[in-house]
Amino acid sequence: MESLLYSISGLPVHALVVHFAVVILPLAATGLIALIYIPKIKNQYAFLTTAAIVLGSGAAFVAKQSGEALAEKIGNPVKHADYGSLLTYAAFLLTVLTLVWYRSSKGRRSRVVTPLGHTTVLAAIAVLGLTFLTGHTGAQAVWEGKLAALNSAASTSNPAPQSTTTSKVAGTYNAADLKKHATAASCWSAINGNVYDLTKWVNRHPGGASVIKGICGRDGSAGFNGQHGGASRPAAALAPYKIGKFA
Repeated sequence: MESLLYSISGLPVHALVVHFAVVILPLAATGLIALIYIPKIKNQYAFLTTAAIVLGSGAAFVAKQSGEALAEKIGNPVKHADYGSLLTYAAFLLTVLTLVWYRSSKGRRSRVVTPLGHTTVLAAIAVLGLTFLTGHTGAQAVWEGKLAALNSAASTSNPAPQSTTTSKVAGTYNAADLKKHATAASCWSAINGNVYDLTKWVNRHPGGASVIKGICGRDGSAGFNGQHGGASRPAAALAPYKIGKFA
């Protein structure tokens, strides 16, 4: 079961399923709000919207489970995981409220919005907000630092390879020192106040070489913390590559 949640045909299940959740769920929640406050369109679209809420909530649950399976392999982006859990709970609550609302309002012609209707709208708004926060923090965990690194590499024309030999005695390095080691051939990065020579780690990183290349020559603290969230295993893997302090 864990392998099914982790990958399909070499692609992470989470990356495939999450698109269903972040597209279907907010669209269905928006449609539900419209149905509740515009009763004249309720009979035409109530069933379709209710089915979409159920489908989107199911996708959110599978995305959460597959995200946890992926996190065991590459590290856990804490904020993204927390928002994902909250979204799953909110989506479940919205599903229950929507089913009750659909059953109670079926065939009802009154234009007065019931307390149940207002409560369901509040749950739908919560789902919309949590969907945005979950998607935003997920995008940060994947892309933060990578675009900046690409732009930096593009502005530097064929830099000369730097020596990967470093002193075993811890020194103090600054941003200018890091910039001299911004390629895969010589990759230094500052993480949480320490400087690491990650050259030999680039092609060994379980999450792929591109993740490490994205923090070469710069402070990679935000990306590291966002991806691993203080987990002990990634920190232990990083320790042997420490060469000094970052000033």
